[in-house]
Amino acid sequence: MIRLLLADDQALVRGAMAALLNLEPDLCVVAEVGTGDEVLAAARRSAPDVALLDVQMPGGDGLTVAGELRHALPDVRVIICTTFGRPGYLARAMAAGAVGFVVKDTPPDQLVDAIRRVHAGLRVIDPTLAAESMALGPSPLTPREREVLVAASTGRTVADLARILHLSEGTVRNHLSAAIGKTGARTSPEAARIAEDRGWL
Repeated sequence: MIRLLLADDQALVRGAMAALLNLEPDLCVVAEVGTGDEVLAAARRSAPDVALLDVQMPGGDGLTVAGELRHALPDVRVIICTTFGRPGYLARAMAAGAVGFVVKDTPPDQLVDAIRRVHAGLRVIDPTLAAESMALGPSPLTPREREVLVAASTGRTVADLARILHLSEGTVRNHLSAAIGKTGARTSPEAARIAEDRGWL
């Protein structure tokens, strides 16, 4: 029996997925959580073989949680299962230790097959997303550029960003300028949107 943990902040989606997976004779959902900060404790209690994590959840995104699981419970195999099939998310998920990445419009039989294959020690990646990720390449943003761009996406002024990030205004402008250039945008909000769409933030 393959023991599963499901983490998704949408209760209806999570419940439907659990009902679907529990119909399989070799699958058993042993834990369901709605926030990222609940995953580790639930995994310690329920000892799943495979964890299916959404990317965008309150209390910690699935990419961060995948890394936490890899360090705390390395035997748990992680599949990212998300609506947001963005190439940058795929790269970050693999770097965090996930061994599978599927989008939520994957047919049920393919999701079940992905779980079985991951449990058997294989990697499973959505082929369309893998092709897009290879074509796009890795994120060109440095960690600091990413941090400044995330902060700038809220619409704060350069002075506000400098104060929040403990940087000079000139340094903030330099990082924003670099991020704008690397994304091909004209403004920092546009750069943030492009980077978000590509999964770089």
